[in-house]
Amino acid sequence: MSKVTVHRSEAEWRARLTPAQYHVAREQGTEPPFRNAYWDHHEDGVYFCVGCDTPLFDSAAKFDSGTGWPSFYRPIERAFIATQKDFSHNMVREEIHCAVCGSHLGHVFDDVPRSKGRRYCINSASLRFMPRAEYDAWVLAQNQATSPAQ
Repeated sequence: MSKVTVHRSEAEWRARLTPAQYHVAREQGTEPPFRNAYWDHHEDGVYFCVGCDTPLFDSAAKFDSGTGWPSFYRPIERAFIATQKDFSHNMVREEIHCAVCGSHLGHVFDDVPRSKGRRYCINSASLRFMPRAEYDAWVLAQNQATSPAQ
C-alpha cells in the first residue's frame, strides 16, 4: 500500500468528503478541540484516512492527551505518514499528511515519554473509524484478494 498513491480531481475530492472533511483534509484546516468525533472515543478498532481508506492508527496506541483532539503514540505503519515543517501561527511545528493521498491529518509532537513514541495529534475530520471485528474481516479480505491463486 505504501507504494500506491491516490490522485483525485477537485470535483472527486468534494464528492467524496463532507465540507468539514474537505476543509481539514484538503485545505489544512483544524477542527475545534473537544467538539470533534474521536477526541473522547474509546472503542477498540482502527482509524483510517478519509481521503483514501488507508489504515493509519490503531486504538491500542490512542491516549488522552488533554488537548481535545485524538492523540496516538504511533501510526500503524510509519510509511503511511508524511511530514513537513509548518510555520503557521508564529510557530514551527511538524505537520503530518497521509503519504498515500496527501490528506492533512494534524501535527506530531515530541512531548510524551520517549519510550511511548510521539504525540500524533489528529483531526477527527481526517479519520474514519472501523471497529476491530470489522477491521479483522477487512484485513482477511485484503489478504485473500492479494494472495496468489492456488
